[in-house]
Amino acid sequence: MDERKLLEEAKRVLEVEAQEILSLKDRLGDEIVRAAKIILSSSGRTVVMGMGKSGLIGRKISATLSSLGTPSFFLHPAEALHGDLGMVRKDDVVLILSNSGETREVLLTLPYFKRIGSKIIAFTGKPSSTLGKEADVVLNTSVEREACPLGLAPTSSTTVMLALGDALAVVLARMRGLSKEDFALFHPDGSLGRKLLLRVEDIMHTGREIPSVLEETILKDALFEMTSKGFGTILVERGGRLVGILTDGDLRRHLERFGYALLDKKVGEVMIRNPKRISPVKLAAEALALMEKHEISVLPVVDEEDRILGIVHIHDLLKAGIA
Repeated sequence: MDERKLLEEAKRVLEVEAQEILSLKDRLGDEIVRAAKIILSSSGRTVVMGMGKSGLIGRKISATLSSLGTPSFFLHPAEALHGDLGMVRKDDVVLILSNSGETREVLLTLPYFKRIGSKIIAFTGKPSSTLGKEADVVLNTSVEREACPLGLAPTSSTTVMLALGDALAVVLARMRGLSKEDFALFHPDGSLGRKLLLRVEDIMHTGREIPSVLEETILKDALFEMTSKGFGTILVERGGRLVGILTDGDLRRHLERFGYALLDKKVGEVMIRNPKRISPVKLAAEALALMEKHEISVLPVVDEEDRILGIVHIHDLLKAGIA
C-alpha cells in the first residue's frame, strides 16, 4: 500500500471514531446526570473496573476522575475475584466497563456489590446484557462499527468509552464547583499547580541575602553591597522602609553622565524612586507577570507599610518552574 493510501486509512479511522462519538452525543440522555448524582451523593470512592482493552480505558477514566476531584481507583476484575473485592466498601460506587456486558470476570463480582449495597454504573454496548440489567444506571456505549478494518479489534468502542468517561468526570467537576485552585491542589508539582500555589514568600531571598543600603550611603560603598549579593541591584531604605532602587543598568547610565564623580554621590541622589514592588502573599506567577510587563528582573518584597521583607529575582521564578 502506498503512502497516500496509508494516509487515507489513518484519516478513515479518525472519521469513523469521530462519527461514533457524535452518535453517542445524539443519543445521550439524562442517564449521565443520574450517574453523576449517584457518585456525588456517595461518601465513598468511585471504583472503576474492566477487563482487557476496557480495563485500560477504565484506568484512564479513574485517573481523570481523581484528577478532577472525584476520588477513584481502578480494580482489576480478576484480582478482585482473588481477594481484592475487600477493597470495596458499601458506600463506594462501582463503574464497570464491558462492551459485551457479559464479561465473565465482571459478572462474577456483581453478587458481592449487590450484597454490600454498592451502586453500580455500567458503560456497555449491550444495555440488555446481564451487566446492563444488574446496573443501577446504564450508559449505552454501542457503536455501529469498529474502526479496525476487520471490524474486530476494539477501536471505536473504546474511544467512545473514553470520551464518555471524560464527559462524566467533567460533569462531576462542574457539580462540585471545581476551581483552578482545587485542581492545583491535586497537582502540586505540575506547572499549573506551581503557578496557582507558589507564592512570592516561598521563593524570595530574606535576611542577609537582601542587598540594601541607606539612602545616605556613598555610592562607592554601596557598590560592594551590590556586587557581593549578586542581584545586580540594591534596595534603598529609610528606617527599614523601601524608598528606592538602584540597578547596575542605572549605574552605567549615570556613569556616562557624571563620570567617576558619580562614586562620591549619595545613593539617594541617583536612585529610582517609587520602584515596582510586590507583596509576599502574591502568587509567584504575578511577580513574573509584573517583571515581564515592566521589563525588569528584580522585585523588592514589602509589607503593607513598605517595610522590606525580601527580594525576588526572575531567575528564582524560572528555577521554580513559573514560566
